[in-house]
Amino acid sequence: MGRGRVELKRIENKINRQVTFAKRRNGLFKKAYELSVLCDAEVALIIFSNRGKLYEFCSTQSMPKTLEKYKKCSYAGPETALENRENEQLKSSRNEYLKLKARVENLQRTQRNLLGEDLDSLGVKELEHLEKQLDSSLKHIRSTRTQHMVEQLTELQRREQMFSEANNRLRRKVNVQLEESNQVIWQQAWEHRERQPEVQQQQLHGSNEFFHPLDAAGEPTLQMGYPSEALTSSCMTTFLPPWLP
Repeated sequence: MGRGRVELKRIENKINRQVTFAKRRNGLFKKAYELSVLCDAEVALIIFSNRGKLYEFCSTQSMPKTLEKYKKCSYAGPETALENRENEQLKSSRNEYLKLKARVENLQRTQRNLLGEDLDSLGVKELEHLEKQLDSSLKHIRSTRTQHMVEQLTELQRREQMFSEANNRLRRKVNVQLEESNQVIWQQAWEHRERQPEVQQQQLHGSNEFFHPLDAAGEPTLQMGYPSEALTSSCMTTFLPPWLP
């Protein structure tokens, strides 16, 4: 079962009342501090004990300024309160601007000092501090450059290995293709060599058919002059020897 609702009333026991006051006061201050930090609020807390002792908390540096602001916002008219808020905002903006301006000038001066400019206004300790900063920056730059170079070298080695593997694969592929082409060439040469005796025999057979030997039994004898059957009476009368003029 949950805890029941406690009735709020004055604690009659004096010791218990003082202990409860101390605990609740510290808890209230803690809550006020958390509210000022978390919400960026201006919080002021004033507590008087039953003996008249003052306890206060203020999130700003001065409680009177917070009370003065409270008086202006509480007792002034709406227009005055609005003007006061605008003035406070302008003042806050101006202060923020001055802080940022001083910070920018400081950064620019530091940058010029790092570049070796405006060193006359610096003392010995400031120059030593600047020298240490430059040494630290150079070490960091060298280490970063070395790391980049190592990374680039590793990448180049990886690419070299990749290209070497690709080259080996291509070489093996070309060798296989060359072996296959050589086998085809040797096979064609071997087939041509086997067919060559048949071609030579066919050529010899054709030459034998073209050149026939003279057969005295089957072929007629060679005769000089004209055959007797062609010498008719008409030819004999009109024939003139070729040696006559």
